[in-house]
Amino acid sequence: MAIEKENNNNEPKPVGAFGRSFITLYEVFGFIGRFFKEVFIPPYEFKELMRQCYEIGYRSALLISTTGFITGLVFTKQSRPSLSEFGATSWLPSLVGIALLRTLAPLLTGLIAAGKVGSSIGAELGSMKVSEQIDAMEVSATNPFKFLVVTRVLAATITMPILTFYTAMIGMLGALLNVSVNEGTSATTFFQSALENITFLDIIASTIKAIIFGFTIAIVGCYQGYHSSKGTEGVGKAANSAVVTAMFLIFIEEVVCVQFFSLFNT
Repeated sequence: MAIEKENNNNEPKPVGAFGRSFITLYEVFGFIGRFFKEVFIPPYEFKELMRQCYEIGYRSALLISTTGFITGLVFTKQSRPSLSEFGATSWLPSLVGIALLRTLAPLLTGLIAAGKVGSSIGAELGSMKVSEQIDAMEVSATNPFKFLVVTRVLAATITMPILTFYTAMIGMLGALLNVSVNEGTSATTFFQSALENITFLDIIASTIKAIIFGFTIAIVGCYQGYHSSKGTEGVGKAANSAVVTAMFLIFIEEVVCVQFFSLFNT
């Protein structure tokens, strides 16, 4: 009995929620640090990188096109009554251009990608983790982190700015349809008005935000999938956590970026 009591006293105490948070934070930063280390070390998986760019970019185009077009159409329709009270409906193209390029296009694209791309990455890597495919890659002298994580994070980071400006263009087409039907504005006049107040800083800000969003979505999805467990239940949790966490971080990053870039507009 004395020995049992001594062994029980020597058992490590369970880590509380506060301690687990620090452990998770340490693992996340270690995961990100490993990415920046592996990304510069050969060999480089260019073929897999191109495949991931296709999967993330091309396969998301239809959903982004539909969402962007409807957003531009609805935003223009909802903004008209407020502007018409002041006789300023001619400002609609400029308003739509500024709103889409500065905020709506990066944020909308980020949220869509978080739901589609983030969940896909989390589920795919989680399935490979629980089925021990990642362990098999390590045994066969393949670097699974470089092949699975680095390529996906780079692909999302490269593809997101392209998708963002594509969303802005499709959104403007939706706005153009509404303005043309109601005001009879030509496409040339619409795009001249929409783009005349767009500055180089707006383009740079949207590009930087898209890069940050893409990196966040992919690194969160890869981390959740790479550390999933408990069979199929863990795969589902990894996909769900990837979406929720990525969306939460995107909103925080949006607020920080808006505050940061507003310093240059003053």
